[in-house]
Amino acid sequence: MPQVDLVIVFRASPTSSVRKEQELEDARKAEEQYARLIKTLSSAGLRAVGRSGESLGHLLVFVSCPKTRVHALIKRERHSDFLSGLPTIPMQSQEQAQPLSPADHTRLVHAFITSTTADGGLGISPDSAESEWDLVESVMALHDRKFNEHWIHTWTTSRHISVKQEHLREQFGDSVALYFLFLHCYTRALVFPAVLGVLFFFLGSPYSPTYSILIVFWSVVFVEWWRGYERILSLRFGNRGSFRVERRRAQYIEGFPWWKQELRMVASLPVIVFFAGALVLILTGIFVLEAFVTQLYTGPGHTYISFSPTVLFVALVPQLLAFYQRIAIRLTDWENHAHQSSHAASLTLKTFALSALVAYLGLALSAFVYVPFGEVLMRAVQVRLFKGSASAGSVSLLNSTELGQKLDSARLTDQLIAYTVMDQVVDTFNEIGLPYILRAFHSFRTRWRSTGTGHREKVKKRMSVFEEKEEQKERSFLKEVRKQVALPEYETLDDYSEMVTQFGYVVLWSAIWPLAPAMALVNNFFELRSDAFKITVHNRRPIPARTETIGPWLEALTSLTWLAALANAALVYLFCPRANSPTVTPSVLDRVRQHIVSAASAGAVPDDGRAAGRELLGTALLIALAASHGYILVRVVVRHVMEKALWHASGEERARELAEREVKARFLTELLGTTDVDVDGCSVDSAGVEVDEQCEDVEAVAAEGLRGFWDHDEGMQEIQRITKNA
Repeated sequence: MPQVDLVIVFRASPTSSVRKEQELEDARKAEEQYARLIKTLSSAGLRAVGRSGESLGHLLVFVSCPKTRVHALIKRERHSDFLSGLPTIPMQSQEQAQPLSPADHTRLVHAFITSTTADGGLGISPDSAESEWDLVESVMALHDRKFNEHWIHTWTTSRHISVKQEHLREQFGDSVALYFLFLHCYTRALVFPAVLGVLFFFLGSPYSPTYSILIVFWSVVFVEWWRGYERILSLRFGNRGSFRVERRRAQYIEGFPWWKQELRMVASLPVIVFFAGALVLILTGIFVLEAFVTQLYTGPGHTYISFSPTVLFVALVPQLLAFYQRIAIRLTDWENHAHQSSHAASLTLKTFALSALVAYLGLALSAFVYVPFGEVLMRAVQVRLFKGSASAGSVSLLNSTELGQKLDSARLTDQLIAYTVMDQVVDTFNEIGLPYILRAFHSFRTRWRSTGTGHREKVKKRMSVFEEKEEQKERSFLKEVRKQVALPEYETLDDYSEMVTQFGYVVLWSAIWPLAPAMALVNNFFELRSDAFKITVHNRRPIPARTETIGPWLEALTSLTWLAALANAALVYLFCPRANSPTVTPSVLDRVRQHIVSAASAGAVPDDGRAAGRELLGTALLIALAASHGYILVRVVVRHVMEKALWHASGEERARELAEREVKARFLTELLGTTDVDVDGCSVDSAGVEVDEQCEDVEAVAAEGLRGFWDHDEGMQEIQRITKNA
C-alpha cells in the first residue's frame, strides 16, 4: 500500500445540470480547478496523484508529504510555539529528534494544506470564503487498520475500564484522546454514586436528604477535579495555551470588526429564545395531553389516543430540532468566528440549550407541576373541557380518591427509568446498528445506479494481465479508500452531548430513582467500547487537533451542578416523608394536598387551598435560594482544595518551568554563545546567581573609601549605655 498522508475528495461532475452548455462549462471549470489543485500541491513540495472515485467525475487525490517538508513544518511549528509562550521541547537536530507520531504528522500536513495563505498554508479548503476550491468536497485521513483492530481487540478482551492515553493521542490527536479520558474518568467517578444509590435504594428512604446532599457534593467534586486534571493533561500533552497558535478558519472574513461580531452573537439570542419557547410549548402541550386528557377520555379509540403523545413527539420534536440545528449552524457561521475553537463553543451552547430542554423538561413538569398541582389542573381540564359537552359520556369524571391514585409520585420513577434506559438503548442503536442499515441502503442504491462502469472494469481486467499482483493490491487499496470516503466525519460534539446529558440525569433526578447512577455506570462501560467501534468502523478517521480543554462542556457541567443543588433541595422538600417518632408523617406535599383535595369535588379551590399552594411555592423558592448560596460556598471551597491538591502538589507546573528554562537557556546559548546575562557589569545566570568572581572585586574597590564606616559598630555600646542608666 502506498504511503498516503491525506486524501482530497474532488467532485468534477456537477450534481444538478440540465443543459448541455452548462455541462460543458462545468467540465471546463473542473478541468481548470483540478489542474490548479495538482500544481498547487506539487509546487509546495508535495506528491499528488488522482484516481477515480465511486462514480463518474468523482476523483480521489492522494497526497504524500516528503520528510524534508515535514521537518520544515515541524521547525516552523516549534518556532511559533516558542514565540507564543507554549510549552516547548529543546530544539534538536533531525537525527536527535524523536519520531513524529502519526497524529502529529497528519495534523501538520492537514494544517499546511487547508490553512489560509496568511497563516502559511495552501488555502485548499472546501469551506473557503472565496469559494476558490468549491469542487473540493473534503480533505480526509485514512484509517490505520492494524491499530484499529488492535484497539478494538484490547477493548473487547479487557474486563477493566482502562484507556491508554498515549496510544490514542498518537493515533487520533488531542481532541479524541481528551474525550476518551473524560469518559474514562467520569465512568470511574460514577462508582461512588452508583454504590451509594444501591445502598439507599434497598436500605434508605425515598427522597433522602442525605443521599441528595452527597450526590450534589460528588458532582461538585468531580467537576472541579476535572477542571484541574485537564490543566495537568494540557501540560503533559504540551498544549497549554494552544489557542494562541490556533490557525484561522478558512471561512473567516479578514478585517471584520470585533463589535460587529459581538452584535451578531447578541442578535442570535432572540432566535434561540424563539425556538426554545416553541419547544417548551410543544413539550408542554404533549405533556398535558399525555398526563391529563388521556387519563380522562374513555370513549371510542381510547387505545389509539393513548399513543397520540408519542406520535406527536416523534412527528414534531425531531423535525424542530433538525431545523433549529441548521439555523444554529448558519447563525454561527454568520458570526464570523476567527478560530474553530470559538466557532465550536458557540455552536455547542446553541445546540445543547435546546437538547437539554428536551431531556429534562418532561421530568421537571412531572416533578413540579403534575404531581404537586395535578388535582387542580386535572379537575380544571375535566370540568372546563368535558363536563356538559356532547362527549361527556365518553369521559370518566374522577373523584378525589381516583385523582390521588393517578397522580402518585411513582410516575416520576417510571418516567426517569424510561428516559435513562430507553435513551441509552436508542443511542447505542444509532451509533452501532443504524450505520450498517444506512450503508447497506447506500450500497444497494449505488449498484442500482452504476450501470455504465462495467466497460471500465473489463478494460482494467484486460490491462492487469501483465502486472496482476500490483494491480490487485491497488484495486484492493482503492476499494478500501472508497469505502472510507463514503463514511461520515466524526465529531466529538454528539458524544460529549450524550455524556453531559447523562450527567444531568444522574445529578438532577437521581433522588427520584437512586439506581440511576448504577445504570449510567453500566452504560458507560459499554459506551467506551461502542464509541471506539464507531470511530474505527462507522466514521472517517478524525483529523487530529490541538486542544487543552473540553471547552464549553465544562461550563455545561458546572451549570448542571448548580441546577442539581436547586432541584434536589426542591424534590426533598416536596416529597420526602417527615419522620417523627414513633410514626412517619406525610410529606409537605401530601399535607398541602389535604387542603386542595377537600374542594376538588366542588370544582374550585378555596382560599385556604390557594394559600397553601402559595405557601408551598414560596417555601420551595426560599429553599432553592438557600441551596444556591450553599452550592456557591461549597464550590469555592472545593475549587480551592482541588487547586492546591492537584495543580500545586502535582509538580507539573514546576516541571514545565524547568523545561522552559532549558529551552530558553539553549536559545541564549545559540544566540549569544553563553547562558550568562550581563547585569550591571556582573555575569548572572538564569537563576540570578553571580557567576563571575570579578563582581566581588568591583564591590571591594567601591567600598575602599568607606572602610572606616564599616569597621566601627556602635550597637553594642548603645545597649551597654542603656544597661548602665538602668
